[in-house]
Formats: sequence, C-alpha cells, structure tokens
Amino acid sequence: MVVPLAFGAVLTTFVPHVAEFFGSFTGALFTGAIPILAVFFVCMGSTISVRALPAMVKRGGVLMAAKVGVGVCVGLVLGRLIGVLPIQGGWLAGVSTLAVVAALNDTNGGLYIALMEHYGRPEDAGAYCVMSLESGPFFTMVTLGAAGLSSFPWQTLLGAILPLFVGMALGNLDAELRVFLGKAAPALIPFFAFGLGASLNLARIWEAGLLGFVLGIAVILVSGTFLIVADRLTGGNGIAGMAAATTAGNAAAVPALVAAADHRYATAAGPATVLVASSVIVTAFLAPPLVAWWDRRVHPAEAGLPKQGVS
Repeated sequence: MVVPLAFGAVLTTFVPHVAEFFGSFTGALFTGAIPILAVFFVCMGSTISVRALPAMVKRGGVLMAAKVGVGVCVGLVLGRLIGVLPIQGGWLAGVSTLAVVAALNDTNGGLYIALMEHYGRPEDAGAYCVMSLESGPFFTMVTLGAAGLSSFPWQTLLGAILPLFVGMALGNLDAELRVFLGKAAPALIPFFAFGLGASLNLARIWEAGLLGFVLGIAVILVSGTFLIVADRLTGGNGIAGMAAATTAGNAAAVPALVAAADHRYATAAGPATVLVASSVIVTAFLAPPLVAWWDRRVHPAEAGLPKQGVS
C-alpha cells in the first residue's frame, strides 16, 4: 500500500502533468482510484458471509459514531474558545474550528479498506459502507451548527453500498465465484493505492508548514484513541479503529462547501483547505505503519510471518 501511494504522490508533486501528457491507459492509472475501488468492493464483498452482516453494520455504525462524536466534542470546545474566524496571529495563525472539524470528521476510505484487507477481517472492511456516510460536508455542518446541506440523495447512499452488496450476493450464491473474486481483491490494492497517492501533492505540507503536520498527528492521536476503544467495545482488537483515524482526500473540499452555505466561514475556508489537505497527506503516510505496529501488539506470535489472506 505505502510504496505505490508514495510513488503516486512523488510523481504528482514533481511531474504534475504526467497524467495529461501520456493520457489513455497511463493517465487513467493516475485518476482511476474510484473505479478500481468499486471493483475492489465487489471482490471484497464476495468474501463476506451474510451471517457476518449484522456485525459489519454494528462495527461500522460504532466507528462512525465515535469518529463524528470526537469531531462534535472538539468542535464544541473550539467553537467556544476561538469561534468562527481563524486565529489571526501567533504560532497558531490560520487554525480554525472549521479546519479541525473537517479533518476529524471524514475517514480515508480507500486506505482503511486496504489496511483491513491485509490486517483485518472482511466485515471490518465492509464496515466502511456505513462509515462512508461521513463523506461530504453534512456532519461538519451539523458539528458547526450551520444550516443547509442536511441530507444526502438516496441515490448517492445506495451507490456507496451497492457494489459491496452485489459482491456479497454473488459470493453467497456461488461458492466458485466467492473464490474467484476473493482472490482478485488483494491484487487491486497497489493499483488504487497509486491512484490515491497521485491525488496528493506533497507541496501542500510545505504550504501548511508545521501546523498542517501537527493537525495530521492530532487527528491520529485524538480520534485514534477513541476509535480503538470503540472498536474493542464491539469485539474488535483495535486495528479497525486505528485504521479509521485518518482524513479523507475529499475532506479538503469541505471548508469551501461550508463557506458557500454559511458566509461566516468565508475567512476560515482558505487556510482550512490547506491545513486539511496537509492532514490528508500526513495521516495517509503515518496510518499504515501505525496499523502494522498495532497489529504486532495484538498478534505478537504472528509478527514477522507472511499474511495468508485475511486474518
């Protein structure tokens, strides 16, 4: 996961127009993370037994509630301390409630799924079909107490879970399809990892400076603590919770969407976008080694041994 992710980010940073230059299939590799993830959902869904569905929904709901709950609590505290506008001076200049909440509220789904494919169980990866409700400005708007954008179209919600359930149907109806599609899932990981990396520009860490790096660390430490606890309370070992302690790439668009709906956040939107984008990059690179470290803690006897499918 990490090597193709880093390679894509390096290419985008230093050769930003390489996808447009080559176009065709080569260009599609740089921009095709979403279609590949859709196929991955079908293949991964085929390995999930219908009997595991209640646990999958339970796990995803609890992780989403923990993730959004942390954002709400932090938003309420920061809202009282600094209000709507960003901090204007000093070392924390540019930090705002909007930036912190947007970074906390949305999990990097592609990274979470890839980590669960290697370190978790199929139902852990499938839990993201519930966690995908975090995407977009809705929960950030609720957290900030703003009005508007208060619902998702039912088509979007259905589209987020349909590939997974198609795969589940195929795998549960035909044992041969379960084996055939299930074997394909791991092979897709480096390809969508490269696409995810190609959407990250390392220069944004420089633009945000140390604050962006600190925000990414804070997202992992603060949300990760509560997510690990939530994961353990639902019968997990904390790996899924650690993997969910990231910032999604689309979270960088949330500040502008919030500002468009409530002009009180217009001043904060620009600095918040840079800070959130930096958090996306920092959490994307730190989460995999941290999940691997946590896996060694909970499975010490298996440390250093090659993984055989999904544990």
